[in-house]
Amino acid sequence: MKKVIGVMILIAVLLIPGVLALNIEVTHPSAKSAMIIGLDKPAVVDIQLRNKGGSEDVEFYTYFTPSMFPRGKMHLGPNDYVNIRLEFYPPERIKESGYHTFDYFIHAEDDSESQQTITINAVKLNEALELGSGEVNLDDETIQIYVHNKVTFNFENLTVRFTSPFFDFEETFSLEPNQRKDFVVALERDDFKKLIAGYYTMNAKVETGKLKTEIEAPIKFIEKDILTETKKDYGFIVNTKIITKTNEGNVVSDTQTLIRKNIVSRLFTTFSPEPDLTERQGFNVYYTWNQEINPGESYEIKVRTNWLLPFVLIILLVIIVGITKFYSNRNLVMRKSVSFVRTKGGEFALKVNVYVRAKNYIENINVTERIPAIMKVHTQFGTEKPAKIDEKARKIEWKFSRLQSGETRVLNYILYSKVGVIGKFALPRTNALFERDGKLMERNSNQTFFVIEPTLKKEE
Repeated sequence: MKKVIGVMILIAVLLIPGVLALNIEVTHPSAKSAMIIGLDKPAVVDIQLRNKGGSEDVEFYTYFTPSMFPRGKMHLGPNDYVNIRLEFYPPERIKESGYHTFDYFIHAEDDSESQQTITINAVKLNEALELGSGEVNLDDETIQIYVHNKVTFNFENLTVRFTSPFFDFEETFSLEPNQRKDFVVALERDDFKKLIAGYYTMNAKVETGKLKTEIEAPIKFIEKDILTETKKDYGFIVNTKIITKTNEGNVVSDTQTLIRKNIVSRLFTTFSPEPDLTERQGFNVYYTWNQEINPGESYEIKVRTNWLLPFVLIILLVIIVGITKFYSNRNLVMRKSVSFVRTKGGEFALKVNVYVRAKNYIENINVTERIPAIMKVHTQFGTEKPAKIDEKARKIEWKFSRLQSGETRVLNYILYSKVGVIGKFALPRTNALFERDGKLMERNSNQTFFVIEPTLKKEE
């Protein structure tokens, strides 16, 4: 028994100098460090050492990974206070995210050691980064997006390709632990003018070293309702109206278009496209179009009123009426002529001939001839004697009870004047009233004139 106690005392005496020789205080001021799974870069841990004993040459090692820095021995003088950055390369066996706690050792030359514990956060690349953005307004020219490093890991040469319906760009940058990087990006307005308000996906393709991943984040497209309307109206005979409605917002717009036409113009109007609803109210007709217009799209209504057809119909009607009237007057044709007559006394005298011809059977014909103011009527007449000569009213009348179709009567008489006339002498038209099928009709002859010159040259 005494021998056993003696051996134990001897062992204690031998061990106490070794333990007392490595009197080191270790502090871990930083938070848990991170390592990126699959990336050949170390996790970094900052520690503080305080040597409370004598001079020591120490080195670090761990069973967690064969790759640990710093390597080799480090000298610590009495009461030295130093900061050391430890680097741990992730072992290949770590495939899943999570916290891993392991021991590392500070070993002295006399084989004395200080055992320490540290926790490393192993994360995948897409878990280490956060992607975000502001909202997109239809009037905005730019948008702010960001990438946030959520872990205690220093990213260098991080290349990110940002894509979305609103922009597409690429940046290479570095991110320190827990740092956020902001970007102001120009919006491609032509790319999203047809998009509907709501949430869209922003995608980031991230690459660092040989490791690649993708991260997604939502972008909110704020709702805005803008519907513009333009009208064009041109043409007189062929009138065209074009109504164009354009959705310049980012929500589907329900629009209604109403056009009014009267019961006449509607007959000559065409529509493109055809209206959805047609309603008649009194003398007006109302046409209605109901349409949903998507963002960035336009809806056009073309209304074409062709007044050429009614215009042509009116002209044809006028022509037909004129022709009808012309041919109705052609029931009786009168042609008037005048010629100079030489007299023995040298008076100015004219012989007037009126040819009256019936195209159709007519009755109760009354032919009236008016006498010019300076002229007198000679008592000598042709075959057809006038029924009445009214010198006061200065007119001559012939009356016939009927004329057969094709029958012609020649009325002639002589006008004279003791006063000489020089120049153009015009005679009034001969007027005829008659009945055809019980209807009273009227017909005038052509107008005649006579030109008197000193040489007495006749012109008709």
